[in-house]
Amino acid sequence: MNREIVLAYPKESVMTTIKAYIHILKLRIDILIAFSAIAGYIITVSRDEFNFIKLFLLTILTIMASAGASAFNHYFDRDIDSVMSRTRNRPIPVGNISSSKVLMIASILILVSVILSSYTLNLLVALHLFLGAFVYVVIYTVWLKRRSKLNIIIGGLAGSFAVLAGGASAKPEMCLPPILLAIILFFWTPSHFWSFALFHKEDYKNAGVPMLPVVAGDRKTALYILLNTFFLFISSLLPAFFGYSKIFYILAAVAAGIFFIARNIQLFLDSSRDTAWKNFKASMIYLFVILLAVILDTSIR
Repeated sequence: MNREIVLAYPKESVMTTIKAYIHILKLRIDILIAFSAIAGYIITVSRDEFNFIKLFLLTILTIMASAGASAFNHYFDRDIDSVMSRTRNRPIPVGNISSSKVLMIASILILVSVILSSYTLNLLVALHLFLGAFVYVVIYTVWLKRRSKLNIIIGGLAGSFAVLAGGASAKPEMCLPPILLAIILFFWTPSHFWSFALFHKEDYKNAGVPMLPVVAGDRKTALYILLNTFFLFISSLLPAFFGYSKIFYILAAVAAGIFFIARNIQLFLDSSRDTAWKNFKASMIYLFVILLAVILDTSIR
């Protein structure tokens, strides 16, 4: 009988299913979102109140909420995913996972994340995790993505809520340090995603999604990215201006800002797909440096 079970569920089928679930949950993005929440916690908590268990819970619950939102994104975008070359091999379009299972998993992950965070952390953390998922799924994916070229600007608020959740886990109140980091995340998102949209412009055009490059063109999008990054650079200096960071963070923020702006200028001068992809990768490096600098600067003070 055991032999029959092994034959009924071959190893390749199991691995395909596991890979499909990993794809649906977008774990790499979830980890980046969790890293943002960690930075929000570190910049807010005092040294004598630091709690590793609380930080661990925050990390896991943030990943769960982000993974649930990602699964919802796969569910609601399943029609256009089958049209775009970048996404037509995703698990739902190819039939590796049914859309009903994805909907169930997404609901469970967000529900469990919100309930557990309200009991193990506090209600404000639960509210921020819920709002982050709500903005990404309902405001961005369902409402704005297919209707407005401003979709990612407003949808970018989703990432900011992770930072606020991190701050709220340290202090269950609205306080300035995580708000300053949330502002950085807000300005980072358009520069990051418009670069991605430039690279995949034809996909979005074929799917009828009004991303900025489709509506405004490559060069104008590159200009908007550059202008937005200037605001991002200014916002990155706010923690130092309000006295929440010292020289280590300032040097890192300035260096990362100059690096990213230089990439943006290259993109403005040459709005090719290759340069857009380099700018997209530069945006990932920029955010990692900023968040790491926040954590290290706070830790060594």
